[in-house]
Amino acid sequence: MKLFDASDPAYQKLDARAAASLLAIAGDIAVLVDPSGVVRDVSVGPSDVAIDLSREWVGRPWPDTATVETRPKIETLMREVAAKGVSKRRQVNHPTPSGAELPIAYTAVRLGHDGSVVAVGRDMRHLSSLQQRLVEAQQAMERDYWRLRHVETRYRLLFQLASDGILVIDAGTMKVLDANSAAGQVFGDVSDRLIGRTFPFGVDVKAARALEELVTSARAAGRAGDVTIALLDSDRPWHVSASCFRQESATLLLVRYSAADSSNAGQLESGAQSQIRTLIERSPDAFVVTDLDGHILEANRSFLDVAELASLEQARGALISTFIGRPGADFPVFVTMLKKHGAVRLVATAARGAHGANTEVEVSAVWVPDAEEPCIGFTMRDIGRRLASGPQGARDLTRAVEDLTSLVGRVTLRDLVRDTIDLVERHFIEAALELTNDNRTSAAEVLGVSRQSLYVKLRRHRLVAPTSERDSGSAE
Repeated sequence: MKLFDASDPAYQKLDARAAASLLAIAGDIAVLVDPSGVVRDVSVGPSDVAIDLSREWVGRPWPDTATVETRPKIETLMREVAAKGVSKRRQVNHPTPSGAELPIAYTAVRLGHDGSVVAVGRDMRHLSSLQQRLVEAQQAMERDYWRLRHVETRYRLLFQLASDGILVIDAGTMKVLDANSAAGQVFGDVSDRLIGRTFPFGVDVKAARALEELVTSARAAGRAGDVTIALLDSDRPWHVSASCFRQESATLLLVRYSAADSSNAGQLESGAQSQIRTLIERSPDAFVVTDLDGHILEANRSFLDVAELASLEQARGALISTFIGRPGADFPVFVTMLKKHGAVRLVATAARGAHGANTEVEVSAVWVPDAEEPCIGFTMRDIGRRLASGPQGARDLTRAVEDLTSLVGRVTLRDLVRDTIDLVERHFIEAALELTNDNRTSAAEVLGVSRQSLYVKLRRHRLVAPTSERDSGSAE
């Protein structure tokens, strides 16, 4: 350590006030301590450190102003300055009224021969804050590290205990990155030897093409259904499915091999079940399966046509109420009816397509609440053509009833019922006359009324002129 030359005349002109100012500027705080260790004066620099505390320190032993843990540092600092005239820098913490601690790094210098000491201190709060944040960040990193280690351990355990063969493949290079023990048994080799091989492998050209299409579908939709293949070394059939996921900046594929003769009912389809699935897929009626909350799980091609969707992946996860009935209103009614009766039969409602098309449909539903995965099956039949091809009178009646319905709230119920009865009666009389080619005697027999009663109703509904009764009777 190099010091100034004390013999320079400039230092001889330095008075006490200038010396105190220099000490205050050199540090954030300067403490003057007498030979007995009592604080005689405190000078605070530009910083606001210890402004309030300095008033309490004067007249107290300097070690008493520090925390219990750091008082030995002050005692060591005083011994060093008594022996050498200057001490090393040591950090001391001072308690504050708020409960926090004020860290200050002191360097002490002996003044003259009377044993007085001045300690110049630097505020270490910013450094302590950075150190605390560093410690907290380190602890957070360690917690995250151990959490990831636990997750990786659970993943490895599940990965190796899975009964299905699983391959993790790089979607870019199609190289196998990982394989479990079951995958090694599928291909008759150690799982470690499968790593690095190019997928697909171990199959003929036809099966390889099917697996390539499977992978392409998984890349496009995120998940692809099962395909059945046979390996070259065995005639045993295998169901293969694939799903796509992202890890960091890489796209990976998860390919699963499950035995076609496995006892797992969720992965096994008998010939009859496969035929049923094929028939449902080709059915002209829309068929859709949802969970108990209304989220679509499966659907056939007819439903996709009604919903105006291009693929099943667009429908999966969407609410059935988005496409059928009033949003948020009809599905709870269906669930209530299923709970009460176990089935819903031929409920007329409307289906909406993704692009705005509306279709009149009849909906039937059934549910399986006690299954491992409870679900609801909906069947929808397009009745728009049926309504459009009906008799003109039926369409007129429908419109008339709709007109009467619009009067609810403006006309009394008694008047609405009377007008509805007259409307229906007129409709059936017109239908009977149309059926009998306007032969009123035959129309009366069809309706089960007398000919005189029919004439009265014809006049009341203004379907015949009052003078035509005699003419009609003579004509008949």
